[in-house]
Amino acid sequence: VPPGPGVVEGNEIPYTPDAAAKKKDNLEHWLDRDPEVRCYQPGIPRAMYMPYAYQITQSSTKIQMVFEYANASRTIHLDDAAPPPADTWMGHSAGRWEGSTLVVDVTNFNDRTWLSRSGDFHSDALKLVERFTPITADAVRYEVTVEDPNVFTRPWKMRMVLYRQLEENAQIMDYRCVELVEETFLGHLRKNQLVKHWEGETRN
Repeated sequence: VPPGPGVVEGNEIPYTPDAAAKKKDNLEHWLDRDPEVRCYQPGIPRAMYMPYAYQITQSSTKIQMVFEYANASRTIHLDDAAPPPADTWMGHSAGRWEGSTLVVDVTNFNDRTWLSRSGDFHSDALKLVERFTPITADAVRYEVTVEDPNVFTRPWKMRMVLYRQLEENAQIMDYRCVELVEETFLGHLRKNQLVKHWEGETRN
């Protein structure tokens, strides 16, 4: 996704007051807390707009998405499929077609993924409705409605365009995510270092 003015409809995420305070605290301590820094599964919808490729394979009853980042994957069930026995990082995806638009209800999340590096978070009550609408053979409009009454005062939306990689022989590469690698190997090169010192497992 190329850079732009923003993908959140209305440019504001409607946090409750308590959740807004937690989001601010997350941002101030993102290096300790962001699951991406620790190479955890990115969750949905974050996996859809991270700067890593993914591949979509479709059959008559399933759609499989394999993500380059952290070997993550998700299955969108177009048939009846029982939800998982426990909450998951990537959720449970149930899809249906409305004309040419794929509509996906995603539930059964744990509360451990974030929506961005800015500390945007959710609880295990998160529910998503995704809409994938073809624009051309090489572009899909992606819209997701986010609902979580424990964190947000109302449902809200993100929308963006997803583009096919058109390079010859484009493929998913083996992305070896190494926990904290950015700061471990390159942090000392920052003009203003993020990590000043360690206190146990906490970086300051």
